[in-house]
Amino acid sequence: MTHRQFITLTVNGDRREVVVTPEMLLLDVLRDGFGLTGTKRGCTSGACGVCTVQGDDGRAVLSCLSLAIQWDGRSVTTIEGVAGPEGLHPVQQAFLEFGAVQCGYCTPGLVMTVKALLDRTPAADAAAIDEALAGAICRCTGHIKVKEAARQAVLRLQAAAQEQAHGPAQG
Repeated sequence: MTHRQFITLTVNGDRREVVVTPEMLLLDVLRDGFGLTGTKRGCTSGACGVCTVQGDDGRAVLSCLSLAIQWDGRSVTTIEGVAGPEGLHPVQQAFLEFGAVQCGYCTPGLVMTVKALLDRTPAADAAAIDEALAGAICRCTGHIKVKEAARQAVLRLQAAAQEQAHGPAQG
């Protein structure tokens, strides 16, 4: 008999309860338990990054390697929770504008990886972007467009922060 227990998990700001078994992955709870299919199943060994979500500490998390039970009482953000009432997040917008979406399968994981990086390191340079994306695979773009989009998102977030701190630029 498999041991089951309730856990409480806040997903995209919504607190939820779900029954899990000790071996259930965070990926399975998000996709099968909550219907959040933006988080994709790829290699299931942590090598491709398509299952990336953002943990409550702001870090990128490979949900295929995370046991759901370890997330009891914690928070996670999936791709479905990134855009706000004002529209797409700057990372999402840059991905669209720079053609970094291609077939789209890896896009949610890539967006979550870049978002987690920029949330923690708003002025991330090319080396930091390269390092963050090293564990993510995109067969369509080869990361060229993804890295261009990430650099553009850095510039946009910096401009938004400057405008918030100093008011709109006078022209």
